[in-house]
Amino acid sequence: MNAKAEANLIEAIVDATVHYDEARCVALARQAVDQGLDPFKVIRDGYSRGMQIVGDKFSTLEYCLPEVMLAADAMNAATEVLKPHLIQSHASDSEGVIVIGVIQGDIHDLGKNIVKIMLRAAGFTVHDLGNDAPVRRFIEKAEELSADIIAASAILTTTMSYMPDIASMLSELGLRDKYMIMLGGAPVIADWAMEVGADGYGEDAVEAVDVAKRLMQKKRGGQQT
Repeated sequence: MNAKAEANLIEAIVDATVHYDEARCVALARQAVDQGLDPFKVIRDGYSRGMQIVGDKFSTLEYCLPEVMLAADAMNAATEVLKPHLIQSHASDSEGVIVIGVIQGDIHDLGKNIVKIMLRAAGFTVHDLGNDAPVRRFIEKAEELSADIIAASAILTTTMSYMPDIASMLSELGLRDKYMIMLGGAPVIADWAMEVGADGYGEDAVEAVDVAKRLMQKKRGGQQT
């Protein structure tokens, strides 16, 4: 597939996602596989970008929650088509183990789900706690899995107030140096995340992958010294 045809296919994927057309999203995912496109790029530049537009429409009240959920369902159906090829294309990678979830009191997991897909596509082993996850649950699961990174998201300003408890609870348990902490979500900004003890912040799914990789480099570098 030449560059122009690939760009047109990616734009079609964005459009299908924005218009929550599940059948078209799935068909385009199959076409991308048949044409040999990088599944990671298809998700990043196509479905993920489409969901970002959906999120913008939701924030401006152009879309309501049902439209957002339909778009998410369409994207999830398409990624099921791409998932085996993601695993195959990144089978040799071993980036690290991440425990991810939406912080307690918050049930909005659309952004978290996109980040999860992108992290797995990049070669991370990701355990998803879902939404409304208590801080202690993040730590318990990280201990159980010998994880490298604890990643939490929030959409509400009221629930992001629980995020500082991750670093403080890890410190109380003598585990703070054992894990890297990543924070994200609509109300979270980088400066605040760093102030409350995070090691990294991702504004979107693409940045989250880059940050996770940098944190793993830093963690492994520390282990070598």
